[in-house]
Amino acid sequence: MNGIGPRLREERERLGMTQRVFGDIGGVEPNAQGKYESGERMPRVDYLAAVAARGVDALYVLNGVRIPVPLHGISAQESDVLNALRGLAEADKAAIVHLLKRLSDHRHEQPGRIGSDPGRQSFLTKAMR
Repeated sequence: MNGIGPRLREERERLGMTQRVFGDIGGVEPNAQGKYESGERMPRVDYLAAVAARGVDALYVLNGVRIPVPLHGISAQESDVLNALRGLAEADKAAIVHLLKRLSDHRHEQPGRIGSDPGRQSFLTKAMR
């Protein structure tokens, strides 16, 4: 996506908001929000500050570069997973979180219970082949 408008739209969609809700947060009418996203108009600084306070990556909107949030003790693979998750729709995020919790619960089963064999291949490892 090139330009401030498409990146602004991307951020709005990432947060799962309508143009009306997003415009209300920024203090503008929905038609102004639409013009910002189409590139017809440029958003003002106070608008950007207001939407940034609600989770928009304003630096990304302005220059197209995301600054990773420093997370201590997170691996590159975990960071990749987190970044991919952030780009999903809310319903898809919920499904992935549910799946991860189920897989994690399965992994921590007590010894002697079905599925607790450490030599057994994981369900996902088999499914991805």
